[in-house]
Amino acid sequence: METPNADKYFTVGEAAKKMGVSVRTLQYYHKIGLLPPSGISEGGRRQYTYRDLVQLHQILSLKHLGFSLQDIKERLPSLDTPEQVAQALEQQAQDTRSKIQELTATLQELEALRTEVLQMQSVDFKKYADIIVNLQMHNDYYWLIKHFDSQTMDYIRRRFDSDSGTAMIQTFTRLQEQALQLQRQGFPPDSPQGQELAASFWNMIQDFTGGNMEMLPKLVELGSFSGADPDWQQKQQQVNAYLEPALEHYLGNLGIDPFQKGEGQ
Repeated sequence: METPNADKYFTVGEAAKKMGVSVRTLQYYHKIGLLPPSGISEGGRRQYTYRDLVQLHQILSLKHLGFSLQDIKERLPSLDTPEQVAQALEQQAQDTRSKIQELTATLQELEALRTEVLQMQSVDFKKYADIIVNLQMHNDYYWLIKHFDSQTMDYIRRRFDSDSGTAMIQTFTRLQEQALQLQRQGFPPDSPQGQELAASFWNMIQDFTGGNMEMLPKLVELGSFSGADPDWQQKQQQVNAYLEPALEHYLGNLGIDPFQKGEGQ
């Protein structure tokens, strides 16, 4: 085994080979002032010592833990106590946990999108983008997108942004849960509680359609798509069993037929 010699110099190529890095890496570290060589030959070549290699080993070790080169150069050398070093390590650990969570979410999105792509009948990058956005919004109904036609999707893209889309999804989910809760509690659809829910649901529909009742049949199709998730279909059937008579009673009292041309405009 070679005995370290403090006076021995290594060329940039020798140092790179010894430490398992590229020559370009050492050149870059020199350029940013992170690891300047201890000497320069008469011919202007970089020369590294064993001490430089030890410092490079420290840099590579900290970089492996996720510290940025800027941190290694400026922040870490200023830490004077074990407590300060431990605090820096804890911060880096927290950053790493956050990255793991982000990567885990990305992996789940990739797997979900892959499933949707295989189930779609054609390549449609517009819908792929919509699915990704809805996955990022944590919309559990993202898979419905593949069932909508281009006209409906274009309408939704124009009508909603990320914030308003998220708010609409939250309202839809909340009202569905309320319908199931009222059903379990035994309140009839024509009860004051059922009619209050019907009013809220109708207002949500008006908000979604913007008063354009031509979109209403598209909403009615929800839950009847071929190949829809069985658990989701079952839940929709339970919700609709309560909401449909509640809405029929509510709209009947208002004299509204939403499927009559021109009504609700």
